[in-house]
Amino acid sequence: MRAADCRPYEKPFFNYELFRPQAHYTTLSGGIPLDYKTVRENGGDIVVTGLTGFDLGEILDNGQCFRWRMRAPGLWEGVAHNRLLRLRQEHGTLVFYDTDMRQFDAVWKSYFDFGRNYADIRKLLSRDPVMKKAISFAPGLRLLRQDPWEALCSFIFSQNNNIPRIKGIIERFCESFGEPAKFGEGRFFTFPLPEKIAALSPGDMAEVRAGFRAKYIIDAAKKVSSGEVDLARLPSIPIDRARQELMGISGVGPKVADCVLLFGLGHMAAFPADVWIGRAMEKYYPNGLPQEFLPIAGIAQQYLFHYARNTMRD
Repeated sequence: MRAADCRPYEKPFFNYELFRPQAHYTTLSGGIPLDYKTVRENGGDIVVTGLTGFDLGEILDNGQCFRWRMRAPGLWEGVAHNRLLRLRQEHGTLVFYDTDMRQFDAVWKSYFDFGRNYADIRKLLSRDPVMKKAISFAPGLRLLRQDPWEALCSFIFSQNNNIPRIKGIIERFCESFGEPAKFGEGRFFTFPLPEKIAALSPGDMAEVRAGFRAKYIIDAAKKVSSGEVDLARLPSIPIDRARQELMGISGVGPKVADCVLLFGLGHMAAFPADVWIGRAMEKYYPNGLPQEFLPIAGIAQQYLFHYARNTMRD
């Protein structure tokens, strides 16, 4: 597979506004509802009902995030945006424990991408027979909107690595250099600030056991904390320019950059290409994705990645 075969295009080929997150709980212009019916407070928790196209296991354990654990069937606990969250899904109901509406609106609505109409996206992608199979395999997938600095570090740690080991490295990284915090009965560590990591040497990170990646994390911290790489600006600039800025960090190549663009910066056209995507593209899309999918290539990538990883043999 040539690199150009799975690189995203920036030029939209259809009404991209249809796929932007909505600011409020509304329906889109076609009258198609969003992915849930109601959000309400209930005894100190937030309850989302009428949920469709949403599966916590498919979302939280597919390699796009690394600080979540399943504590019991349907019950997950994790840390995102320096907040601890426990949540449970039972069919079409999702419960955010110890959460109020203000925190849901400020953090979790965006994090779980509740403002984007995945029903329309699945309908569009399912015009293609391969993508239709991939969506049927994992219809509850969606993208998370993660903290950009955490996403950058996480995907630097992910290089030549597997998910259990990545989770261990990040856990040790937070325990070693984050701040202890608590929420209700739970205790956790915040994600380390770039300013703190910028002052370290690779030897200081030995206990994290990140290997060769330690020097890349420190270089990233120096560039982010100095403003040389302005993560807050990258969501609003063209994707090619944002990718090039990220690739100015030591150890950040196209795949890591596209992971950060997609999962941390909201560039839906980013298309991270690892070995599974490479195999899937060679088999199913040797000439690249259909052009109408390119503005949301990152969402298509998630369906395709999950399908390839679970159905294609080594």
